[in-house]
Amino acid sequence: MNSKLDDYSQRHRNQLNLLVHIAVVPLFVIGLVGGVVALAIGQFAFFGVGVSLVVYSLLMQRWGHAQEVISPEPFQGLIDFLGRILTEQFVTFPRFVLTGRWRANFQASNR
Repeated sequence: MNSKLDDYSQRHRNQLNLLVHIAVVPLFVIGLVGGVVALAIGQFAFFGVGVSLVVYSLLMQRWGHAQEVISPEPFQGLIDFLGRILTEQFVTFPRFVLTGRWRANFQASNR
């Protein structure tokens, strides 16, 4: 299996964190994409809504990660933060869900 996905799976085992992620990662994606589109077409109120969704999602994910036994690696700066956040929201988390690992971790957390 992919070692990056294995590492991700190890850091996403807490039931509350899994529920938080399944609920708010889509909000991040909607907020970011919607915010960029709104900015491009000059709809600044909708841009604000998009930014709010992104911030809310990140704060909730931070809270969810605080529930985990194994914490995420600390960010090494702004570039690391942006790269890791965007990769998690658009690539790693969707793969985590689509490969069945989210469900497996959720079921294991109920035992």
